[in-house]
Amino acid sequence: MIAFLTLCYVGILALLVWLKFLPNTLWTWLSTLAWMVLLFVVLFIPMQWGAPAGPARTMTYTVQIIPNVAGPVTEVPVEANRPIKKGDVLFKIDPTTYEAALEATQAQLNFQELRLKQYEQLASTAAGTKFQVEETAAQVKKFAAELETAKWNLQETTVRAPADGYVTYVALRPGQRVVTFPFQPAMTFVDTSRKIVGVHIQQIYQRHLARGQKVEMAFKTRPGRIYTGTVNAVLQVTHESQAVTGGTVPAAEIIQAEPFFVRIKLDDPEPDLPAGTAGTAAIYTKSAGMTHIIRKVMIRMESYMNYVIPWL
Repeated sequence: MIAFLTLCYVGILALLVWLKFLPNTLWTWLSTLAWMVLLFVVLFIPMQWGAPAGPARTMTYTVQIIPNVAGPVTEVPVEANRPIKKGDVLFKIDPTTYEAALEATQAQLNFQELRLKQYEQLASTAAGTKFQVEETAAQVKKFAAELETAKWNLQETTVRAPADGYVTYVALRPGQRVVTFPFQPAMTFVDTSRKIVGVHIQQIYQRHLARGQKVEMAFKTRPGRIYTGTVNAVLQVTHESQAVTGGTVPAAEIIQAEPFFVRIKLDDPEPDLPAGTAGTAAIYTKSAGMTHIIRKVMIRMESYMNYVIPWL
């Protein structure tokens, strides 16, 4: 941007020299250096905190699908990378043992309820004791609770999508046994119902950031297009600030100023941005408002340069 404005200044100088408004001397052309210094001091240095910019990335949630019950898989109707809705079936587990457990628990509950009625009748005629009634009532409550657990276990033999999204890399096949251990998920589900856009802003500009400030973004996958949004949150923590539990004394490390993560809320509730899309975001603060126009021009220039320059 500095080079562009300097070239514009040189072009204006050349025109004025050609029209004889300015003398064609060395001092006339050396004024270009003064122009560049003026640009740095008046525009580009204040722009760094008036409209800070940083790398941006879209993110989404992934869910490790771990079944709540174990057993052999009987059906996997889901296809890899095919959009599905919340509640669609991902896979089914053989329900035989869980159906049997449900029937056994139901039979025990029916038997205890029958005994409770009999003991209540006996207690009313002094032929039974109150203790027998109370003991059987407790058994009824116990088996009623176990029945609810058995119903839930049977229901969980059908594993469903937790949200709108898709499953990537479906290696699960009928006949395989799935378990409830957290270190062995059956598949990975990509949640597309909600996207997150994050921006990294250097620490020296953090004091100028506030929630609700306007944001403009240019992404690699959508050259020539500007996305707008607002600052949703500024995370007051960095990776190096974590105190990790361990059995050793923390080692001394070189301290570096990590950027802060700024979360952006897009104005478009359903942006056509794949998860992982990279780009640049500019945040327009209340400081140095006169420099915002320069940042707006720069972010749009970068957006159009994304057509031909992949590493910009």
